[in-house]
Amino acid sequence: MSSSSGLDTSVAVIGAGPHGLAATAHLRGAGVSTIAFGKVVEFWRETMPKGMLLRSPLRATTISSPGESLNLDRWAEGARRRLDQDLPIGDFIDYGTWFQQRAIEDLDPRRVEGVTHENGGFLLTLSDGDSLTAGRVVVAAGLGPFAGIPSPFRGLPESLVAHASACAPMSSFAGKSVAVIGGGQSALEGAALLQENGARHVEVIVRARAIYWLNHGWLGVDDDELLPPPKGPGGPPSWRARHGLYWHGAPTDVGGRFTSWLGAAPDLIRHFPRRVRAQLTYHCIRPAGAHWLPDRLRSAELTLGRSVVAATAEGEGVHLRLDDRSERVVDHVLLGTGYDIDVLRYPFIGAQLGSRLRVREGYPLLGRGLESSVPGLHFVGAAAAESFGPTMRFVVGTAYTAPALAQYVRGRRTPLFRWAF
Repeated sequence: MSSSSGLDTSVAVIGAGPHGLAATAHLRGAGVSTIAFGKVVEFWRETMPKGMLLRSPLRATTISSPGESLNLDRWAEGARRRLDQDLPIGDFIDYGTWFQQRAIEDLDPRRVEGVTHENGGFLLTLSDGDSLTAGRVVVAAGLGPFAGIPSPFRGLPESLVAHASACAPMSSFAGKSVAVIGGGQSALEGAALLQENGARHVEVIVRARAIYWLNHGWLGVDDDELLPPPKGPGGPPSWRARHGLYWHGAPTDVGGRFTSWLGAAPDLIRHFPRRVRAQLTYHCIRPAGAHWLPDRLRSAELTLGRSVVAATAEGEGVHLRLDDRSERVVDHVLLGTGYDIDVLRYPFIGAQLGSRLRVREGYPLLGRGLESSVPGLHFVGAAAAESFGPTMRFVVGTAYTAPALAQYVRGRRTPLFRWAF
């Protein structure tokens, strides 16, 4: 297995989600010896609720491959599946598995438990006690360790409070009252699925005074009530005048008309001042719900402009106190509160490697080829968002990360500018 360099492989990829699959496919397509570790689309398979629909449109849901030979349309044709605009999670998992079977048939399911930087390369320790050496390591390990738990809910048992990424099957909440915390897609879709699976009462508690609804690029906002997206191809004139900036955006579909084009240019974003990058990211990925959710939430109770300041276990339920001093007692709390990325919390990054990583607010600082301050250590996916912008958080970001990584590793001159689609 050892190469002429004395290493077992040129590159080891940790993770087999969309970014890990794409990175491995492109590296191998460029002739780079690559081993990939992980279980195919495990995070999607194990944590996403049954019945979920992907919010990203079809054109932004293909996992990048050399020559785009393994695109979503080709999978659908072979599987004889009809692609609707809103893709069910089960179809995406099947697509990811199909991609892996064709591009990375030898995917190693063992878990990487430790990575150390030694002798100009890396030593990886695996879950079965085995180890191997690699010239480079690509971290594509996803969001698993980073579930955001607001302080009032920390310490409460998982039987009462669960993050959306670790939630039991929605059918297990039949007949129960559930408070859903958050105003983004995971919270709003979770609330809809809870109702559809027989929850007795669902209340969505949103800190913001508005819920944002996306409708194929349109952004609808109302400060007082649940607002359905406009009907017709363009909405009424008043709506067009108010929200015209959110039409005809970049093919990534991340952001509005102008922000999406900026967000789709990772090489430019890397050179923006941090304050500008932060503002762009906010406008591109502010909490929002898909256009097909409002009608499914008509019977849910929506509490806007309020936040939970205290949560305590009370019998077999949870007692909540809000910032307006109102109180609730519910059977369960579902947290759609996003993720707090901190790459130092990846269990395989120990003190030796972590002490050499330049990190800002949990994100590694990356240069060309998505390389970190540790030479040969690369990060793709959401962990790259601080340096390369919001599209890194989405499947469509693979169209940038995988080719850029492969070209850099091959030592080829990389373009000064590359679109993320």
